[in-house]
Amino acid sequence: MTTLGIIGAGNIGSQVARVAVANGYDVVIANSRGPETLADLVAELGPKARAATAEEAAAAADVAVVTVPLHAIDQLPTEQLAGKIVLDTNNYYFERDGHIEALDRGETTTSELLQQQLPTSKIAKAFNHIYASDITTGGTPAGTPDRRALATAGDDAEAVAFVTRFYDQAGFDTVNIGPLSESWRVERDRPAYVTRQNAEELTANLAKANRLP
Repeated sequence: MTTLGIIGAGNIGSQVARVAVANGYDVVIANSRGPETLADLVAELGPKARAATAEEAAAAADVAVVTVPLHAIDQLPTEQLAGKIVLDTNNYYFERDGHIEALDRGETTTSELLQQQLPTSKIAKAFNHIYASDITTGGTPAGTPDRRALATAGDDAEAVAFVTRFYDQAGFDTVNIGPLSESWRVERDRPAYVTRQNAEELTANLAKANRLP
C-alpha cells in the first residue's frame, strides 16, 4: 500500500491524513515542532500512522503532501522529495507570507514556486480551495448526483492521475485545470475558491477567473 508522507500537520495536513488512513494508506506525518507534538493526532489516526521529522516523512513517502506556509517552502527536504509525486495544498496569503512580487504581478503561481524549489519532483495542486473541515465531511460516493468537485493542476500526468484517484477516494470528483501555470485559477479570491461546486459549476468558475484579483 502507498505511504503518504505529509509535511505540515495543521488543519489541511491532519485532515488529509484522516482521509488517507480511512482509505488504507500508511501515513508518516511531520510538523515544524517535532514528532512528539503529534502524539494525540497519531493516537487518533491509529496504527497506520506515525509521526516523524520532515526529512523522515519525505524519505518514507511514496507520495508526499506539502502543506506548509508558502514562506517556509525553502526549508523542505529537497533531496528526500526528489523524483516523487508531491501534492501542493498551498495558498498565498501576503499577510502571513510577506509580499512576493511575482505573485502580486500574476507572473507565476504558488505551485510553480514549489516546483522551482523541488525541481525534480512531480508537483500537482490539491486540496487548496476547500475548507479543511470539508475534506472529511464534504465527500460522497462516486456517482452521487451533484457530487462536489475539486480542481487539480500539474505538468506531470502521473501526479495528476494520483490526485484524481485520491480525490475520488476522499469523495470528490476532479476537474483538471491543466498545467501548473493555470493553477492560479483556484487560488485565493478567485470564483472557485472555498465554495462548494459540482464539476460543471467548478469548470464554469475556472473560466470566469481573472489573472489578477
